[in-house]
Amino acid sequence: MKQIISGLFFFVVNVSLASVVLPSVFSDHMVLQQRHEIKIWGWASPGEMVAVSPSWTEQVYTTKGDNQAQWELILRTPQYGGPYHIKIKGNNEILLKDILIGEVWLCSGQSNMEMSASWGIDNGDTDVAQAHHPQIRFFNVPKKSARTPQDDLPAQWETCSPESMKNSSAIAYFFARKLREELGEVPVGLIVSAWGGTPAEVWIPEETIEKNTELASAANQLTPVVWGPVEPARAYNAMIHPLVGYGLAGTLWYQGEANTGSQVYEKTLGGLIGAWREKWESDFPFYFVQIAPYQYGGDNVNGVEIRDAQRRVLENVQNTAMVVISDVSPVDDIHPKDKKSVGERLAKVALKKHYGSIHGLVESPLFKQVTFNKNKAIITFEHADGLYAKDKKSLFEIAGHDKKFFPATFVVEDKTIVVSSKKVKDPKYVRFAWGNTLQANIFNMADLPASSFTTLE
Repeated sequence: MKQIISGLFFFVVNVSLASVVLPSVFSDHMVLQQRHEIKIWGWASPGEMVAVSPSWTEQVYTTKGDNQAQWELILRTPQYGGPYHIKIKGNNEILLKDILIGEVWLCSGQSNMEMSASWGIDNGDTDVAQAHHPQIRFFNVPKKSARTPQDDLPAQWETCSPESMKNSSAIAYFFARKLREELGEVPVGLIVSAWGGTPAEVWIPEETIEKNTELASAANQLTPVVWGPVEPARAYNAMIHPLVGYGLAGTLWYQGEANTGSQVYEKTLGGLIGAWREKWESDFPFYFVQIAPYQYGGDNVNGVEIRDAQRRVLENVQNTAMVVISDVSPVDDIHPKDKKSVGERLAKVALKKHYGSIHGLVESPLFKQVTFNKNKAIITFEHADGLYAKDKKSLFEIAGHDKKFFPATFVVEDKTIVVSSKKVKDPKYVRFAWGNTLQANIFNMADLPASSFTTLE
């Protein structure tokens, strides 16, 4: 009996002294999205009073742990600034220090998003030495997989220094640096959650794939590899789900190489975007990098098919944009070293489309439509101001009803290109730069390359 009473006593004491606990994404040095109703959450005993006191306001937010020992609150953040602190008090007290209010971007995908200066990038040593930017912060998510959605992950916020920048996403860093050049003193938080060699399916919630027969069929065809998971949702569960609800400005995505050969990548990427937005309950901007031309081996067009699928996502999913990088990527390196151009192109898209702080042309020429006049195909492009060809080589092809493509001549006429071939009298289809290693030679006045495309579905 004494042992039972003693056990009950310790149980009661342990419950009464239970501590408020936070997920790792809420920590010293974090960046919170400015002028936003952010969610902050954690764990506490059922009924335990939790008080949250941010230093940017005199308001104290209160709640209680629910019957699942969880709690959450919505805080309103001010315009950018800091550093601030946040006090969270339950039976214990937590003080989060050196908090900045600014712009937060989730940066995800595979190795080209993950790639840091330590891998070897153009002018890497110089950029590392100059990376003293305390207003830029990194939250680097380690590679982990899980069969079920997780509540937390092992990571911490870091201030940008030469050491932390050297081992963080180079694209994300150059993106943030360019944002600050234009937006001024606005802090930028970069949540980097990327895993080299992973197909998009591992980043998608399992229920999203299960509800779509095409996505499920494609996922079932993925072949196991030694460098990462291929099963649906494994990276999402461990590396994205614990972050769901954290206030974001938007998402950057660079992935696709691991899906070469897929015939449904357009729907796969579209499904991922829709699922993440549903989880966050936000139609945040989703900007992605078109994969670079590369020789994937064999006599196939697997690479360019993914590039075209990425282009088609723009037509079907709102608040998206794509950066084309065929001009800054050698075809013999699947990890192009020029990460600065990529990061800055993403930043310019965000600065124009999301922030409205710059104007002018920042997008690549994109196929809009084709009309046929006798033996000619007249192709119209979007973002085509100052359209020109860098050389005389034609990367255009044309086909008739038989769908057999032949090389075609072309003439640039304002925002259109007129294409024809003596071998095709009645054209019905056109395509451009249709090959895994073909690099576009059509540019606009911003010196941005046109995306490859085909009108044959």
